[in-house]
Amino acid sequence: MNKVPLIHISRRKDIVWYRAWLVRIIAVVLALVVCGLITMVMTGLDPIKVYAAMIDGTFGTARRVWMLLQNIAILLCISIALAPAFRMRFWNLGGDGQALMGALGAAAVMILLGDKIPNWLLILVMVVVSIAAGAFWAVIPAFFKARWNTNETLFTLMMNYVAIQLVAFFVIVWEVPKGAGKIGIINQNSNAGWFPQIGGSKYLLNVIIVAILTIVMFIYMKYSKHGYELSVVGESEPTARYVGIKVRKVIIRTMVLSGALCGVAGLLLVGGTDHTLTTTLVGGRGFTGVMVAWLAKFNPVFMVITSFLIVFLQRGATEITTTFGLNQSYGDIITGIILFFIIGCEFFLNYRINFRKSHKEVA
Repeated sequence: MNKVPLIHISRRKDIVWYRAWLVRIIAVVLALVVCGLITMVMTGLDPIKVYAAMIDGTFGTARRVWMLLQNIAILLCISIALAPAFRMRFWNLGGDGQALMGALGAAAVMILLGDKIPNWLLILVMVVVSIAAGAFWAVIPAFFKARWNTNETLFTLMMNYVAIQLVAFFVIVWEVPKGAGKIGIINQNSNAGWFPQIGGSKYLLNVIIVAILTIVMFIYMKYSKHGYELSVVGESEPTARYVGIKVRKVIIRTMVLSGALCGVAGLLLVGGTDHTLTTTLVGGRGFTGVMVAWLAKFNPVFMVITSFLIVFLQRGATEITTTFGLNQSYGDIITGIILFFIIGCEFFLNYRINFRKSHKEVA
């Protein structure tokens, strides 16, 4: 007699979107409760005050709000750049490197042409070079994947390290003053290549650009022929070939787009806000963007929400470590627990847990 298992896991059918977000909200609430208990046990602090500090550190002043929006914009830009590649099941882990190459291109134009051409033309050249640099860095692993089916995960990951070393090399070439080991603020006196401020804020233009790109990417992925083709390739390459889709062309085209948008992120960092170039300029957003894109199911609109959540947690963690004199590890613990609950709830969105029903045998 076969025994029925006590617990049986079955795949869940597509869940209605509002129920999915309700599950995620419940997961966040549970995470906050757990973090509150851990806070009281480990530090003796009032968890309500800790959460209030996180909110104040993010929204307490107008400057903090603008910095929040800027950080969301850059993370969102890289996330929507990675989304089409991941939808195609091309595991692009090279967002950091592609964004760094875009930043390197923008910085090179600012340094080499800053005093030689008009500012409007300089910014135009920066845009073209940054997009081209990011696209070029992404098309290299795409070509090898399309031609020889190489492992894109390792390839794009290794390209990050090459990009970091290239940036490190040019930082030494352009360092000011010599021996400083850093470039410093580029064109600080002339502001050549600096993006114009809108409404008195240097962050607003970045936010507007990324908002437009997010809308365009949503339309591209959901309603365009190219978006349909990359979805088919992601589902099954043999099926895509059977219906006449040129898989190699789709892979290269999609990665060119992905790299170009990462290049835009690097451009926004150099031309829009930081006006400098360092190996840590991107700050690991290429890897964080993978989580943002995955949590949002590669939907650019939902990525706005997930980007906000990630940035809020990061900034809030920094604030509580400063306010309460805790080390950075504690803030990371709180962030990690919340993300664990959010990621873990995806299991319950995709699978159903069924328990064995008790029954009595009839003689």
